[in-house]
Amino acid sequence: MKLSDKKRINILDAAEQLFFESGVEHTTMDQIAKAAQASKRTVYNHFSTKEVLFHAIIGRMVEHLDQAQDVIFDSQLSIKAQLTVIAQQEVALLNSQHFLRIAKIAFMQMLQQAELAKDIANNQFGCMRYLEVFLQDANAASTLQIEDVEFAAKQFVYQLKSFIFYPVLFGFETPESLPVEKIIEQSVTTFLSRYQGQLDSV
Repeated sequence: MKLSDKKRINILDAAEQLFFESGVEHTTMDQIAKAAQASKRTVYNHFSTKEVLFHAIIGRMVEHLDQAQDVIFDSQLSIKAQLTVIAQQEVALLNSQHFLRIAKIAFMQMLQQAELAKDIANNQFGCMRYLEVFLQDANAASTLQIEDVEFAAKQFVYQLKSFIFYPVLFGFETPESLPVEKIIEQSVTTFLSRYQGQLDSV
């Protein structure tokens, strides 16, 4: 590894930790340079502004997310069982320390920068990478009856987030204190009560 590449990684590591501990607004480039054991000039050579550095950190963290394998719709399997697997994988991602770390670093910045919130929303994480296709295939097989697949996919994920992700992010709950199995079971059941085809059985 080149020395310049190693310095860049050190800067990213130092900035990520400082942003996590103190927030982006309360972290200076001087503090980042000191923590990275680099000169301020070196920091600016790699990242022209703190905003550029922030986006580089978020991009790197997203790349390292542990994303589960896509679930492909199978008409021979129970739709409830398949949605339960999707929900379980999504909950595991949402409550992972890595994902929560990204969220904590990005949250305050998103409140201040509408474009950042839009950029992050456009990045598809977890089951949102494939859920619309899954639901379209279930529609085609008459297993589900959904008029607006994009809305239904968001509905499924947002319900999980409201019970699983945001309470932990805001410190109201911990991953260990949540009744995860109950939340998943109820979320899947509620979704199916709205969209399940009349001829399909769970």
